[in-house]
This record gives sequence, C-alpha cells and structure tokens, in this order.
Amino acid sequence: MTSIPVVDWAVIAAYFAGMAGIAWFVRRRAQTTEGYFLGSRAMPGWAVGFSIAGTAISSITFMALPADAYKTAWLRMLPNFVLPLGVLAGSLFFLRIYRDGRTTTAFEFLEARFGPSTRLYGAFTFVVGQLLRISLILFLLGQLTHELTGLSPEASILVAGLFVGGYTAVGGIEAVVWTDVAETVILTVGGVACLAVVLWKVPGGLSEIVATAWAHGKLSFSDLGPDGALHPTTMRLTLTEKSVSMMLLVGLGHWLTEYACNQNMVQKYCASASTREARRALWIGCAWMLPLWISFQFLGTALWVFFQRHPTPTSTGILAGTVTAERIVPHFVVTQLPAGFKGLVVAGVLAAAMSTLNSALNAIATVGVVDVYRRHVSQRRDDRHYLLVARSLSWLATVAMVAGALLLLEARTKTLEDAAIRLIALTSGGLLGLYLLGFLTRRGDGRSAALAIGATLVLSLYRAVSPAPWFPDVLRVAPLDAVHGYYTALLAHAVMFGVGWMAGALLPRRRTLEAATEAIGA
Repeated sequence: MTSIPVVDWAVIAAYFAGMAGIAWFVRRRAQTTEGYFLGSRAMPGWAVGFSIAGTAISSITFMALPADAYKTAWLRMLPNFVLPLGVLAGSLFFLRIYRDGRTTTAFEFLEARFGPSTRLYGAFTFVVGQLLRISLILFLLGQLTHELTGLSPEASILVAGLFVGGYTAVGGIEAVVWTDVAETVILTVGGVACLAVVLWKVPGGLSEIVATAWAHGKLSFSDLGPDGALHPTTMRLTLTEKSVSMMLLVGLGHWLTEYACNQNMVQKYCASASTREARRALWIGCAWMLPLWISFQFLGTALWVFFQRHPTPTSTGILAGTVTAERIVPHFVVTQLPAGFKGLVVAGVLAAAMSTLNSALNAIATVGVVDVYRRHVSQRRDDRHYLLVARSLSWLATVAMVAGALLLLEARTKTLEDAAIRLIALTSGGLLGLYLLGFLTRRGDGRSAALAIGATLVLSLYRAVSPAPWFPDVLRVAPLDAVHGYYTALLAHAVMFGVGWMAGALLPRRRTLEAATEAIGA
C-alpha cells in the first residue's frame, strides 16, 4: 500500500470534513422542492458562476486533459476554445427563455412547444447522457485514489461515489452551489501547485518545456496515428477525419447544447436571484474555465518534457500503450510532490470530480420528479412527498453512477478524453436540433417532433452497433460508416432539425400552444 505523510492525510481529511460541513449547514434550507431544486431562486450570481465553473472542470479536466496532452498533443483542446460563443448565446438568448417562464427544468419548454411525449424524450436522453458522463468522472477519481492509497479501484469508486451522493441528497442545490464554490477554489490551487512543481523540477523551467515540446510537435493540433506517432491535422471541413475546423464545430455544437438545453445549466439559470445575476454567473464561469483548461492541457505537455528527462516504467508504458494515460498525473503526484503538496493536489482532484458529480445528481433528481414522477405518475401529492422522492432518486442515481464507473474498469481506449468525446457525441440525442427547431421556428408540432426523434434514434442506434463485427454487411450504409465518431452529435442535431422542419412543412398545421411560440419571438 502506498504511504504518504500524515500532513497530506490531514489535508484530505480536512477537505472531506469541510464539504460534509457545508452540506449539513445548508440542509435546513432544502426542506421544500423549490429550495431543494432551485435554492428558492435566490442564489447570488458570483456563487452560481463558481458552481458553473466547478461543474465543467471535472476530473476529466484534472486528469484526462493532462493525460491526453501527455500522450498526444492539443487537438482535443480545440472544442474548449469556442466556449465564449456558447456563453454569449446563453446570456443573450437562452437564459431569458427559461427565466421568463419561471421553469424548473429545460424540458418543460419541450412540452409547451411539442407535447408531453417530446418532454419525456428530452428528460430520458438527459438522464442517460449524464449517467454515462458522471460514471466516467467517478472512474477517473477512483484511479487517483487507488494510485495514492493502494485501495482497490472498486473500493476507491465506492467510497468517493457514496460520499458525494450522500451530501448531495442531504443538501440539494444549495449544497451543490456552496460546495462547488469551495471546490472550485481548491481544484484551482491544486492544479496550479502541480504545474508549479513541474516547472520547478525541469532545470530550464518554462523555456525548456516550451522549446522541447514545440520541437517534438507536442504543442500542435496533431493527433496520434496507428503507428504511435503524431500526425498533423488539416483545416478541412470534413466528416471523415479529425481536423481543426471540425473540432471547433464539435465544440460549438457541444457548448450550444450546454447553454441551450442542459438541465445542469438551466437549473443554475433559474436558481440565480435575477436575470442580471444569471448573466453575471455565466461570464464568471467562462472567465474561470478557459484559462484553467489551458493550464491543465499545458500540465500534460510539461509532464511529457519532465519524464523525457526522468523516465519511469509508468511514464514510458503510457507512451507505449501498455499503461493507461490517465495514470500520469497520479503517478507524478505520488512520486514527485513534496509533503503537503500531495494532499493539496489530491484534494483538488477530489474537488474537481465532486463539483461535477453533485450537480449532475441533483439535476437527475430534479428531472425525475418534475418531468416524470410529478407529471405522469403522481400529480396530487404534497410537497413533502415529492421532496422524499427527489432524495430517493438522488441516491438511485448514485448507485447507477457507481455501477457505471465499475464497468469502465474493463474499458480500453486511446485516452479517456477521446472516449468522453465519443460518448458525448453518441448520447446527445440530437437535443440541440430539437430545441433550435422550437426556439427559432414555428414549424412543427408533436407529430413532426416524433418523426424527427425517430429518425435521430435510428441514426444513433446505427452508429452504436454498426462497428460490431456481427453487424450484417447488407445493412451497412457506407456514407454513414465513413463519418468519424466525433461528429455523430453534429449529424444527430442536423437530422433532428432537418426532419422536424420538413415534417412540419408537409403535415397539416394543427393548433399548438401559442404561449410557447410567442415566448421565443419566432
């Protein structure tokens, strides 16, 4: 079992105690569904902004971004550079729609515009996508805990998952926001500390890291080829290979989806004390996230330079493909950081993961109660009953998250940043296309939405099963097979919008809820 100094254990213990204390303190204000889901719509913008940043900066940032930069280059950083465009769209357009309607979830809009079945589709797609994402994040968190303590990966996942699930279930959205504030500061300090130690340990410091990395293409937008070497990418607009332009479009699609219809974001829109505070929150989050992503990406590059000078079996095994890339940060933390710094960085990784997990767990519980249980199962119960159901769903989501993380222990992939992009692409469900159809046009109703959803589901199912060797050749569609896995989401959004728009033009017009179309000014 790995041994670390007592001072580091004290730092880690203080982190856990602090998060539990915050959740316990705010639990008294989470005694109604309005308080549990939205903090009584009174949260300050600066705190919500830190929460937005903490939710986005997960252990995928803390571990998978450096791992990807260590093994490859900066190609998968490109989607993050278009974040400000998503924030701009959210602050000027999407935010107003949800706040003016005093909604609780993003999917209430879908029912007003297209009907209850469409709302259920949106809710289901969100829950599935979030469970996949947080399972991946918890898996990464378990890797560090295993590397540090010698606990089995299974035990590491169980301990971390149940802790974050417990304080989220107790405190609701206020526990999410206020623990996120503390966690965002901690993860920032931990990341900066780790980078500072790397810069200190490389004899030539920053200049040597930049010069060495530049000479070997590690600061380029190249990608790892089948031969294990870095190959430059092009600027071409193409669906068949990774390129700089297409990665930027992938990012634009992702961030528009995030700010248009992600329940994690919509819940924070509505929890803010005012529209002005909500806009303030979006830009505070943006100003915090982008520099941190760049720092974590550069950390991976710096680690590559460091381990070129001081190779170890783990560092060389990662480059050779015999060791998973996500072990590079915990390996550096355990073997190179001085006493006190290890605990700080570990607390940072814990904070990065938990600030994302808690938001997702609370959002899943909110959607489960508001969009499914209270809407379709039990409509006339008192608020206390719905609060109990929300806490129960939070625990159920925790169990599903832990199970998913345990299954990922068997996964093998180039890097988990690569896997994350593919999973997000496959599970997006074309939601952005559906929301844009509702936001920007008067075309279509529930029938056209159903046809669009059907076409998108067929596409997603095909993309999921067609790579399997048992899939019949007679059913293969060569043009679809040629589309790179990163672009499945873009394709799904286009299919959803295109089929819905055409169906709306062809089907006889039927009276819909005018309030929904008037609210968007279409």
